[in-house]
Amino acid sequence: MPDTPYLIAAVLVTAAVTWGLRALPFAVLAPLRASSTVQYLSTRMPAGIMVILVVYCLRDLPLTEPRVLAPSAALAVTVGLHLWRRNALLSILGGTAVHVLLASTVLRS
Repeated sequence: MPDTPYLIAAVLVTAAVTWGLRALPFAVLAPLRASSTVQYLSTRMPAGIMVILVVYCLRDLPLTEPRVLAPSAALAVTVGLHLWRRNALLSILGGTAVHVLLASTVLRS
């Protein structure tokens, strides 16, 4: 079993590394907050990321099979709820509920 000073040193080194790794992003990003590029990306990226996620999720979906109904209906409900209420949580939960309901009951294979 290691000696007590060795264990204390190991805990202190681990704590310092953990603290440093958690503080580093804030220290690096602080000067970037005033950047016009970062401000532009902060307004445009959420929509871009959502488009990438939709394409990724639907890319292998066969359009000629009946199982396309659940994801299509869920996507329509998600978009509709978001356009109606502008609430991301409501939109995601509503679309997920429709997909799970259709995939597990109506369109069961």
